[in-house]
Amino acid sequence: MLKLVAAAAALFLVAVYLLQDRLVFHPQPLSAVQRAGLAKRYPGVREVFLIATDGARLHAWHVGGPGLSALAIYFGGNAEEVSWMLERLVRAPGVAWLLVDYRGYGGSEGVPSESLLVSDALAWHAHAASLDKRIFLFGRSLGSGVAVQLAAQRPVAGVVLVTPFDSLVEVGKRHYPFLPVGLLLRHRFDSLSRAPSITAPLLCLVATRDEIIPAEHARRLYDAWAGPKRWVALEEAGHNTTDSHPLFWQSVTDFLVKSPS
Repeated sequence: MLKLVAAAAALFLVAVYLLQDRLVFHPQPLSAVQRAGLAKRYPGVREVFLIATDGARLHAWHVGGPGLSALAIYFGGNAEEVSWMLERLVRAPGVAWLLVDYRGYGGSEGVPSESLLVSDALAWHAHAASLDKRIFLFGRSLGSGVAVQLAAQRPVAGVVLVTPFDSLVEVGKRHYPFLPVGLLLRHRFDSLSRAPSITAPLLCLVATRDEIIPAEHARRLYDAWAGPKRWVALEEAGHNTTDSHPLFWQSVTDFLVKSPS
């Protein structure tokens, strides 16, 4: 009997290991027809395509023309199709935006993984650097893990993190206390270990009622950040309701537009 239990437990752990990508990533693809409709709806927005180092075709939305004060690269959440941001950003003052589609999301090809998302982020940064000297990073939820790794490897004018975490391992332990998450998880997004090396200014926006990434995970990352930083608590906001809080866009706009050159 004990052997059967042990075998069943081992099979369960193997299944969790093999299926973990479905827990971490939830791709939201957009067809060419859907993208064409969005481009027609927002005539000031351009589709941008890059070819990754492994040949995958990557897609992003570029919002804003020349003469703006900076460019912000946006990395979304694990189930986020980033074109929903277009409605807001076409009216945003002062800053151009590059809304990045992860692999398998939006108009990007491929299958997502931590290493590939970071590699792609480096390529998007190189593209952004060809357009503007002042580059900000904006990472939401899972995207905070991508933004932090990029900020640790490239110079940026500042970093905005929304509902960020210290590491995906620590978040996983909270939600799956019965699993050896530290041993199983391949996509670790260890932001905490990188924060002490980042001197770029940080704006950290945290939902006080975040049911997915409680604020203590953001606090550990914030405390370890080496550069100047500002903590904004979005009172009563949940993980997916941050943008409706009155302090959210006010804080983001002030940080991006008023940051010193």
